[in-house]
Amino acid sequence: MFDISQLTMIYDMDKEDKIYAINSVDLKLPDHGLVGFMGPSGSGKSSFMYCLSTLKTPTSGEIQYNSHSFSQLSRSEQELLRRKEFGFVFQRHFLIPYMSALDNVIVAATDKKEIAISRGIQLLEDFGLKKSDMKKRPGKLSGGQRQRVAIARALINCPNVLFADEPTASLDHTSAFVVMDILKEYAKQHLVLVITHDRSILKDADRIIEIWDGKIIHDQLISVGSKEES
Repeated sequence: MFDISQLTMIYDMDKEDKIYAINSVDLKLPDHGLVGFMGPSGSGKSSFMYCLSTLKTPTSGEIQYNSHSFSQLSRSEQELLRRKEFGFVFQRHFLIPYMSALDNVIVAATDKKEIAISRGIQLLEDFGLKKSDMKKRPGKLSGGQRQRVAIARALINCPNVLFADEPTASLDHTSAFVVMDILKEYAKQHLVLVITHDRSILKDADRIIEIWDGKIIHDQLISVGSKEES
């Protein structure tokens, strides 16, 4: 699905001491599976994910998604790609405070309202929310419930790729594992990319990629029991 070659992201280009957020990375990613990205703060993992999702433009290198080069897409085409193909979950849920849980889910829907409502209810039920909870505003929900609503919103359009940047960082471990179980199930038929500092939540990942100073230092294929070093 993704074919990345010589990807580089440099900050402070106009300064003598340039900062390499991503440094000549080559990587291929499949069309499904749960892939974890690990590394210390400032290692470049978030910049890497933002480049893959078209939210940032790399300094150089090539990203191909289903054989289409990002560099050949206009801004409007990139926006359409994000809307049709990608979903996003962040550490903060970014729910709209005056909307109900259900309305927060369907606000991003591209289907007709009745279809979106039906799918939104089904997603929230699958994630363990009661009908009464769906009517509540975010301030009346627990942290775990809010993050599940955020994930449901990200999945409302059935994206082929789900980008999750520290999706469990603000949760207790019990809630974090519930969230990861949801993502693992979705990853059976879609690609789910998770940035985290917590290796324990990647216990069921298919692959773990470690990034240090903008370079991949370890690429472990867990599901097939083999390891590759990059």
